[in-house]
Amino acid sequence: MHKDELLELHEQMVAIMEYFRAQEDVDSTLFDPYDQLDVSPDDVHKSKSEHKHAVFVLGNALASAMSEDEFSDAGRISKRMEELADDAESKL
Repeated sequence: MHKDELLELHEQMVAIMEYFRAQEDVDSTLFDPYDQLDVSPDDVHKSKSEHKHAVFVLGNALASAMSEDEFSDAGRISKRMEELADDAESKL
């Protein structure tokens, strides 16, 4: 994936995050790990690896927000996103 495509994906995922944050029944602390990264889609000067890591961390949070439990489809996606985020972080 090219960096511009990754930035577009990142931007779309942030829009989805904002939707979930507006929902009263979603725990807003799910997105704290993403917020702590301090990497937004607007940070075009940040490396592709940093954005990739941010996308996986955010994907994990979004899947967790949608999951009913760890065995649901979204729960399994959340677990896989966590593994991918860890791998991406090790390459930073």
